[in-house]
Order: sequence, then C-alpha cells, then structure tokens
Amino acid sequence: MSDRRPLILGLTGSIGMGKSTVAAMFADAGVPVFDADATVHALQGPGGRIVTAIEARFPDTTGPDGVDRTALGEAVIGKPEEFAALEAIVHPAVAEEREAFLAAHAGAPLVVLDVPLLFEAGGWQAVDKIAVVSAAPDVQRARVLARPGMTQVRFEAILAKQLPDAEKRARADFVIPTDGSLDATRAEVGRVIACVARTTGG
Repeated sequence: MSDRRPLILGLTGSIGMGKSTVAAMFADAGVPVFDADATVHALQGPGGRIVTAIEARFPDTTGPDGVDRTALGEAVIGKPEEFAALEAIVHPAVAEEREAFLAAHAGAPLVVLDVPLLFEAGGWQAVDKIAVVSAAPDVQRARVLARPGMTQVRFEAILAKQLPDAEKRARADFVIPTDGSLDATRAEVGRVIACVARTTGG
C-alpha cells in the first residue's frame, strides 16, 4: 500500500480577485477542489447538519431554508464572544468535511483547497503550496462594486479584514493573475498544475 498522498494546494485571494473562476478552471482540468464557502453554505442550508446547533445557540436565526444569514449576522457582528461561539460550531464541521474530501481523493496527485481566508484564519499551515489569485486594484474595485448591494463603505470594510493583496502575493508559491483574458488565466492554471506535477513526480 502506498503512503503517498495528494499535494494540497491552498487557493486564496482577496474579494473580487477572481478566485471562484480560477477554482473552476482547476476543476475543469480534473483537479479535485474543496470549496470552503460552498461547504459552509451547505452546512447552514436546508437540512444542513449544523443548523440545529446554530438555532440552539442563536435562537430565531434559522428557518425552513436553513440559517437566516442576515439574522445570524445581526446576532454576532460586533460581538466577539458570540462570533467565537459561532466559529466553534462552524469550524469543526468544515474541518470534518475537508478531511472527508481529502480521504475521498487520497489517490489524486493534486487537490485544491479553495479557502478565502487561508492566511487570516491560519489555514495556510495545513497546505503544501499556496496559489494566490490577484488582479490590479482598479480591476478588483470595479468587479466588487458591480455586485448587487455592494457599496464603497462595505467594500472597504471587507478589505480591512483581509490580508493585503501584496502580502498574500509575497507569501504565495504561485500567483495567478486574472486581469488579463480568461485564456491567459487558464494558461497560468495549467502552468501551476504542471509545476506541481514535476515536484510530486506525477
């Protein structure tokens, strides 16, 4: 029995950098991708396995559709102890899902963990290599402000909670630019996969 395991590539990037697009490109190339955000949504959605625990700790924040994210946000925003209590419910469940994902793809040469706050939440310590998705500040700003309900104030507040793009790029093994064409970005994804294949002997 081989003791080889997949190389774990952490994929991250600040808001509006195109991380979801890049994650989809890895998936299209046949690389298994674990989407941390999608996992949280599933856990908190209809029938999600942490909905009951959230309702018990934060009454009236869930319903038939799972967690009411607005109500839950109001219950924890600006309240560090409450936010910590929520994280104590969410993080272990996400970790279990991540471990199940890794076990299911133990034979793959490469897997991607798509984690928005990879650096901020300490997840960088659990990956072998890091790819940061990046774009020019004006491109990032235009993308984010085009989102429904987004405002300049909200954008600045989100950025304030994220490690600056320059620091992320400095700590990355690979930087994938997304301010060119989709084909150029896809070529960069292919380059990363090829580089990883060489380092793993795949």
